[in-house]
Amino acid sequence: MSVINVSGLHKHYGTTHVLRGIDFSIEEGECVILLGANGCGKSTLIRCLNGLAKPDSGEIKVNETSLEGSSRKELRNVRRRVGVVFQQFNLVQNVSVFQNVLNGAMGEKRFGLLQTLSPLASDEMRTRAMSCLARVGLEDKASFNCRQLSGGQQQRVAIARTLMQNADIVIADEPVASLDPKAGGEIMDLLIEVVQERKLTVLCSLHQLELASAYGDRILGMKAGRIELDGPRTSIDIETMRQLYQGDVRVDSQTRQSSVEQAVTAA
Repeated sequence: MSVINVSGLHKHYGTTHVLRGIDFSIEEGECVILLGANGCGKSTLIRCLNGLAKPDSGEIKVNETSLEGSSRKELRNVRRRVGVVFQQFNLVQNVSVFQNVLNGAMGEKRFGLLQTLSPLASDEMRTRAMSCLARVGLEDKASFNCRQLSGGQQQRVAIARTLMQNADIVIADEPVASLDPKAGGEIMDLLIEVVQERKLTVLCSLHQLELASAYGDRILGMKAGRIELDGPRTSIDIETMRQLYQGDVRVDSQTRQSSVEQAVTAA
């Protein structure tokens, strides 16, 4: 069963046509790696999927619920089941690791802001949070402020927060881009282990072709606002992936080309 369905997705920023008719679906339990050069529209697609940007046309369905035209309650229910791991971690730096993980439960119906504050959290929630930290190997850092941790450790906290959310779907937006290669490989190992254990559905954007060739079930490649590559990871070699980074890869380069063509035609 498809849990993410994207059809005919278009998005403009001013005169720049960023997403140019995006179509794909992701099956339940599938791990898809999203590739593409800077400026190809990959981040905009991620923003549309997690609700931070609104497409101009087309449709996104998550767990058979369309993000367009749904009530606020329906959208809350969808977002409650989608965990997001960001490149820059998006943690609250001046509070404890434990509190950041507790924040993952904030979207649950039975919990609000007060119930997720560490002094007021129930024994059940505290046990869950420590279990999530143990799974990412950071139970001994629970009392530390996030600013005291390394980048790799902070990304582990972000993964623990997503586990606390009890999400069915994980969208990871370049989760290792700000990490060194060793830490990046460790985070990818952890992320894939966790999603396989919980049978989660994953869309993970990456830049590193070596990592893309080693993780996930399927490669989805973008170039200049369109899907140019879609197939099983094991059938796609690195040279094929490299073609996503060659030629006119940016959406603004396509816009400039169209402007030149229009000027020539007008002349």
